Amino acid sequence: MIHLLHDAFVAGHIVVGALGLVAFWVPVVGRKGGRRHRDWGAIFARCMLGVGTLAIGISVTTLLDPVGTHPHMGFDPAFIAGVFGWMMLYLAILTINLTWYGMSCVRNKRDHRANREWRNIALQAILLVAATNCAVRGVLLVEPLMIGISTIGFATVFTNTWFILNPAPGRDAWLRQHLKGLVGAGISVYTAFFAFGAVRMAPELALSPILWAAPCIVGLSIIFYHWWNIW
Repeated sequence: MIHLLHDAFVAGHIVVGALGLVAFWVPVVGRKGGRRHRDWGAIFARCMLGVGTLAIGISVTTLLDPVGTHPHMGFDPAFIAGVFGWMMLYLAILTINLTWYGMSCVRNKRDHRANREWRNIALQAILLVAATNCAVRGVLLVEPLMIGISTIGFATVFTNTWFILNPAPGRDAWLRQHLKGLVGAGISVYTAFFAFGAVRMAPELALSPILWAAPCIVGLSIIFYHWWNIW
């Protein structure tokens, strides 16, 4: 039963995620601030919230039955639970956090104090717990990838909280944070699709540094390029 539920979450994750990965590029490369940017940005954000929620389902079912949900991999159950359970749960929360934060920044651009609403604050606390858990379990499994990728969560919590609590963040700060949040969500999902998707076809690629690093490099390049233009 658990593996059937897991497969249903995976199927939904692929469908919603595929739409989101396509929608991601329209606001990134298109004209900023126009109707198309707003409409496709909203589609992308909704897809990311859906993908993150479905990924939570995938991770929870994996933790309940590591081998039954991944019978083709032949990995140790503790490794499956760590990478495909706890780390995926962390990435799912990271995606939801960044998406909600990115949309809040643009929604509250004229009222910065509104960014301190309880869901935005709670997501920072939840991500901090998830990142810490991922790092600790990475240490226990002696898995550097889990430890390294958890640092993104810590950096996200720190920078998000700094902006949220900053009484006077500056005129265009909301725009930089909006960009960081939604492009960051895109990085998270592209990383998961490349890494976790490839592992189903070639399990030996599960921990390939190239698959994990490539989306981050591209995404950070996009963020810094647009930040430079904003300055």
